[in-house]
Order: sequence, then structure tokens, then C-alpha cells
Amino acid sequence: MKEKQNAKPTVGRKLGASVAVFFGCYFIMLLIVFLMTVVNDPKHWYAYLAGHSSESLTLVVTIFFLFAIVFFYYLFEDFKTLLKVKDLFLIFTLLFISTIICYIFGRFIHFYSRPLAMFAILAICLLNRRQAIFLNFIFGLLLFVIDLCTNTLATSGLAASGISAQIFSSFLLTFLSGTFGVFFAGSAKTRGSLLLTGVFTAVPTVIVVLLFNLPEITSDWIDYVSAVGFRILACILSGVLALALLPFFEWAFNRLTVFRLRELTSTDAALLVRLKKEAPGTFNHSLIVAQLAESCAVAIGENAELARAAAYYHDVGKLKEPEGFTENQTDYNLHDEITPELSADIIRSHTKNGYDLLIANHLPKEIACVALEHHGTLPIKYFYDKAVRYSGDADLRDFSYFGPLPQSKISAIIMVSDAVEAAVRAMADRSPEQVEKVCRSIIEERMDLGQFDECDITMKELTIIKLTLVEALSGVHHHRVKYPNIQFNRDREAVSTEEGKDNG
Repeated sequence: MKEKQNAKPTVGRKLGASVAVFFGCYFIMLLIVFLMTVVNDPKHWYAYLAGHSSESLTLVVTIFFLFAIVFFYYLFEDFKTLLKVKDLFLIFTLLFISTIICYIFGRFIHFYSRPLAMFAILAICLLNRRQAIFLNFIFGLLLFVIDLCTNTLATSGLAASGISAQIFSSFLLTFLSGTFGVFFAGSAKTRGSLLLTGVFTAVPTVIVVLLFNLPEITSDWIDYVSAVGFRILACILSGVLALALLPFFEWAFNRLTVFRLRELTSTDAALLVRLKKEAPGTFNHSLIVAQLAESCAVAIGENAELARAAAYYHDVGKLKEPEGFTENQTDYNLHDEITPELSADIIRSHTKNGYDLLIANHLPKEIACVALEHHGTLPIKYFYDKAVRYSGDADLRDFSYFGPLPQSKISAIIMVSDAVEAAVRAMADRSPEQVEKVCRSIIEERMDLGQFDECDITMKELTIIKLTLVEALSGVHHHRVKYPNIQFNRDREAVSTEEGKDNG
């Protein structure tokens, strides 16, 4: 009861902080629009605002409503994001930067040179498809009302008769290029393919420009051709600028993208280089767990890249004392000389040490949380049994991991894959039947101990994970045919035909 009472103020404080961010970002956007108005006409901006008070008020109110729609969208559709001030600020920062860049290109180069798809491409990389499509629509409306209610187009040299058509075509182009950008960029797995996204978005937007400017082909075909050329350039620039800005957002907001995940799983990554050098047994174990976790994530529709990256780093906390873990030991076992209690402390501390090390090295929190959660509150059986045999009694809490329990499906996948890999590696009989028996036993034990109570993984998904692990491990530890141990001399003559070990 007390926990629930304490949780409510926490949510309230987070929501209050999000409301403060909302109003702060709203005033920042108004400042941006005001500065745009001044830059458009430095000498007469005050007269323009005084003579167009109705348009200015419309702009102020409309921007507020657009920002309010964003706020209420996350309030009802994705409340967790709303409670994360950093994520909310990321969304509004995307709007700020995209608006400024589109203004610069439209004001100083050409109206049709604005990289309208850049916002959507960044949004799909940093958020998700559903949010990207929704926010792209908001971004299109934002540019529309800025074009409509400011002196942006009035001071751009466009003929007054063509301004209305330009404004409406701009909104349509933003929606089309952005939406197609979301679909194309959503499947991009490399930065090069993301760059090509801008090229693909040129097709629908160029068609719209051709149709909107069709009357001009007879009166001024040069402007007609230049409009098409600038639109193609704008689409290419959208991909280029998104690619250039993406590392900034990844760093500033510590966001996980498919590109960053692939970089983190490169064997050149600093922590993985350390793990390979200082704890080679743990490194090799992590590689196998990564393969298993990736297969399981694909099987249940989770993020395979995140599962692989999390598995690579899940045991990085063992770097603090690598010789304390079996896979890194040779002939000397540290635990033969210390008490079971101290041994348990060394073993269970690697989850917290891993979390701290990953955060200190600025790795995404999603990966650090998996390192912290992948053993949940499980008991360390070996040293608990050792303590009971030595003293006759022991407190299980002193021989259990600190937690927390897995909070995500990825953490649950790593928990099961980690335990199954270690158990199967120690088995003499690795037949599919025995592997299935071990997998089932490990999953059932964790269910009995409530290790999956705080993540939304289902029984069906756990069954799929079990079957995936059995199939994957049966392939790794398949039966090997024994070959005769024939040796040859330099004359390629057989000198031994005794049957020996397998061909392993």
C-alpha cells in the first residue's frame, strides 16, 4: 500500500516536468517563428506584425494547439514516453531543427529546395513508424501555418497569385515525402541505404510538383524545370541531412538506432575489446548467447538487433574480477580459498558492476538495464549449498541476486538464453531431447520464482523461445561422426589406422 502511495507522486512529478517541457518548447517555437519574421524583413518586421495582428494571433494559437495535440497523443497512446522528459524534449527538438533547416533552404535558396522529408526520416530512426507518421503530419501542419501566417513567402520574391498554391503544395509535399520516407527508411539497415531513402522519396513529390506547376510550362518553362530540379535536390538533401544529424541525436539523447546497435556489436567496440582480452571465456559465452537471443527475438517479433547487442554486453560486469568466474579460470579457482558468502558477493555483483560500467561508458540505458536484470533475484545455488554444508544453515537472501526482475522481453530472453547456454555447455548428452528437457526446466523454475512477473512476456512466447533454443543448440552441438585416426607421413603413406576421437 505504501509503495502505491509513493508511486503516485513520482508519476505526478514526472507528468509535471513533461508539462513544463511542453510550455517551454512552445515558447521556443514562438521565438523561432518571431526570429524568422524579423530575418525575412529586418526593416519592416514591426510594421508587418502590427498590420497583420489577426494572422499573428492565429499563428500563436494554432502552434499551441498543434503542440497540445502532440502532448495528448502521448498522454493517451504512449504514456511512458510522456513521462520521460528527455524523450519529449527529443520530439520537440526534432521539430525545432527541422523547421529552422527548412526555413533556411526555403528563404535563401528556393522554396522547393526545402528538405521536407528530413524530419520523417529522423523520426523513424529515433522513434517508431507510428509516431513518425503522426509527427510528420504535425510537422506538415506546422510549416503550413507558418507559411500562411508569416511574411515568409511574401518576401521570397514569389508572385502574389502563386503564393496560395505554393503553400498548399508545400503541405502536400511534406505529407507525401515524409510518409514515403518513413516507409523507405523504416527498412534501412545501413547508413548508405538511409541515404538512398531521399532518392526514393523524390518520385511521388516530383509528380506533385509537375502537376501543381503544369500551368507554368507554357508561360515560363524555366521556372517549371527549376521547380522540379530543386524538388529532386531537396529529396536528396533530406537523406543527406538526416544522415548527418542522426549521430548528434544518438549522442545527445543516447538513442538506440539500428545503425548504432550495429556499431556497438562491432568487435572493435571498446568494451568488447576489453572483454575479449581480459575475460576471453566470458566473451565467447556472450557471442553464443547473442546468437541464441537474436534467434529468440526474431521468433517472437522483438528487436533482434537490440537482443544481440544486449547479449554482447550482458556479462560485461565480470571485467571487474574476471578470474572469479568459471569460464575465465584455468587451474586456479579463487573460490577454493574464500568463504561461500564472499564468493556469492563476487558472483552477484557482476550485474550491478555491468550496469555501472555501461552507463559510465555512455551506452544506451536499454542495454545497461539488461545487464542489471538478466539474473533477476535468482538464488546462487552452488554457493548456497556450499554454505549450508559448511555451517548447516544459511540465509537465501545472502545468496541471491539483487534484482530487479526483468522489465522487458529482451531481458527475459537474455535471462533464459544465458542460463540455457551455460547448462547445455556442461552437459555430456546434448541430444535434442535432453536440451529440450533442460530448457523446459530452466523456464519453469524462473516462472515458479516469479522472475517474469514484471515483464509482459506470455506463455506462448516462452514456449516459442524454448523451441527456438532447442533448435539452435541442437544445431550447434550436433552429433559428430567418428573418423579413424589415420596419420600420413611425407610420402603420403598411412602409418596409423586405429579409431580415435571424433572429428571435432
